[in-house]
Amino acid sequence: MKRSLFIIFLLLNSIINAASYVYVTDMVPIPMRSENKIQNNPSNLIKMLDSGTKLKILATEDGWTKVRFENTTGWMISRYLTSNTPARVQLEVLQRNNNNNKLSLAKQNEKNTMLEGLTADLKAKNTKLSIRIGKLESEKEYIKQTYQDSLKLEHENKKLRTATLQLQAELQLLENNNTVGQDSSARNWFIVGALVLFFGFMVGFVFQKRTNNRRF
Repeated sequence: MKRSLFIIFLLLNSIINAASYVYVTDMVPIPMRSENKIQNNPSNLIKMLDSGTKLKILATEDGWTKVRFENTTGWMISRYLTSNTPARVQLEVLQRNNNNNKLSLAKQNEKNTMLEGLTADLKAKNTKLSIRIGKLESEKEYIKQTYQDSLKLEHENKKLRTATLQLQAELQLLENNNTVGQDSSARNWFIVGALVLFFGFMVGFVFQKRTNNRRF
């Protein structure tokens, strides 16, 4: 039985020595002493350490653990030390994490507000751009329709020019025919006039000859 307890003690001692750091347990402040024994007078008390204080292990002996806190070295009762992080330290870590999370959340909310503002600006610009695109599409359709109307007018204009050329050709032909007709009429009148003159000359000649014959 004693041998078993001795083996357990050795195991516990090796476990404690294997841990580089320990913490003061979740109890009242624990004293650090200059020796591994309790003395009331004279007192070997160095200082009181609060729960959760982190200590560096230097050695263990007879239920005592030699530790270092900052620049101070002393002995503390081993049962008041633990290698597990005390709830107080965990709470402090959680509080720090919570504060950091709150700060991160506040920053994220600030970023979100800024992003919402940017999103609103982008939506407004997108709306204006959509309106502008709509106007451009309307102008495009108007220009397209105007171009098509211009093509139609150009086609009609070509047809009118062709018809005009045809009318001009017909008019020229009519003018030419009229000129030929006028020349033919003048020639006919000239012949008629010549015949009338000749007939008159002949009548005059005959009449004069008869008159002369009557005289003789």
